[in-house]
Amino acid sequence: MIGLNIIIGLIGLGVVVFVHELGHLLAAKAVGIDVEAFSIGWGKKLWGFTRNGTEYRISLFPFGGYCKMKGEEMLVKAWEAGDSTIPAEKGTFYGATPWRRIAVAIAGPLMNVVFAVIALSLVWFAGFTIQTFENRIVLASEYQHYNQVQARAATEAGLQTGDYVVAISGEPVEHYREIQQRVAQAPNQPLVFRVLRDEQELEVEVTPELNRETGAGQIGILPWIAPVVGSVQSGSGAQIAGVRPGDRIKEVGGEPVPHSVEFTDRLQQTSGYVQLRIERNAETLEKQVTPSRTEEGRREIGVAFEPMEVSSPELGPIEAVGAGVRETGNTVQLYIRGLGMLFAGIDLTQAVAGPVRITYIVGEVATEGFTVGVGAGFTAVLNFLSLLSVALFIMNLLPIPALDGGQILLFIFEGTTRRKLSPKLIYRYQFIGTILILSLIIFALFSDILFLAGR
Repeated sequence: MIGLNIIIGLIGLGVVVFVHELGHLLAAKAVGIDVEAFSIGWGKKLWGFTRNGTEYRISLFPFGGYCKMKGEEMLVKAWEAGDSTIPAEKGTFYGATPWRRIAVAIAGPLMNVVFAVIALSLVWFAGFTIQTFENRIVLASEYQHYNQVQARAATEAGLQTGDYVVAISGEPVEHYREIQQRVAQAPNQPLVFRVLRDEQELEVEVTPELNRETGAGQIGILPWIAPVVGSVQSGSGAQIAGVRPGDRIKEVGGEPVPHSVEFTDRLQQTSGYVQLRIERNAETLEKQVTPSRTEEGRREIGVAFEPMEVSSPELGPIEAVGAGVRETGNTVQLYIRGLGMLFAGIDLTQAVAGPVRITYIVGEVATEGFTVGVGAGFTAVLNFLSLLSVALFIMNLLPIPALDGGQILLFIFEGTTRRKLSPKLIYRYQFIGTILILSLIIFALFSDILFLAGR
């Protein structure tokens, strides 16, 4: 399965890189810079053709790609020769004005934003369904089995198990995923929860704690999931005992279980077989089930509880594009905020993903989506590729030498001062950037190895 995920992921990653390099290609041709080669991937050329003076290639290593413009190598030649300026021949990269070079540099990241808008617009136009749970919460701090949920902000603020969260900081909440999203996006930022408790509305201020592994906010809550069986795993203890989808588990070992967290906690406290009391079509049945153990040592009986499904509203083409633009803008804001969190003490080995992990995740998202259906698979892929495309937009515009943002900064300086940059200055600038990028890649690959080792 890992191999399949990586293969599918390579295709998805290739799409995002193709879009980015296509932006550079189109901009270069538009401003009169000749493009010698346009490649998806690096290394040995596997296949290619030439049209209008440009060789289009597919190369051996699929991570990344490049758009080679005429005259880029003049920088190295001028530096080696000790020249004070780079030859400004017609049609070459350094022969173009600084403002035209800026247009070429910024076109790649901007094309990624356009791709994200198109992808999300298609998702909203086609419509999608998400699986989630009701907007009712359980405090993780009340259950020993969930001690790994370290955050206690919800408990300390006064939220209670069974509360219905109806709004967060004035924005209505309809299901649990919306609670997750609002909390995750606001580490160390106070949020006002309006909850319904015993038919009374209350307001509670909660400040999510920073999860140092993910950079997301957390408050220590779990969804209240009614213990209604949605599916039964083939060959599991539940199937052998005759548990069926639609059964409602009322008791475990004689103790009532109002929600799935209570059920899981009770199950861990038993040994040997477990006695279930279930309700089926208004009839109460007793089932004796022998649990199995997961790799982590948890006891399970092989059931999944029934989620609720929420469908997106039906949107026309114009409304869908508006939703795509809005979602892309929100994603850009989240990434910018996330960059700030890198300096807040989070675990960089968890927060920074390299090409291997990104490729694997793209493939994993796709395969999981396609197991539900073709439409769900394409929706999942487009959603993830839009996130990856926005990430490429943000990262490439950082003012780091060797990235598009570093190039733009250099060319702005040249354009405003009207001074030709010396090859030595540009070469050293690029060299520093290359070292920084290689260091980041090595760190990210190390992080990826740790990630895959845990799969």
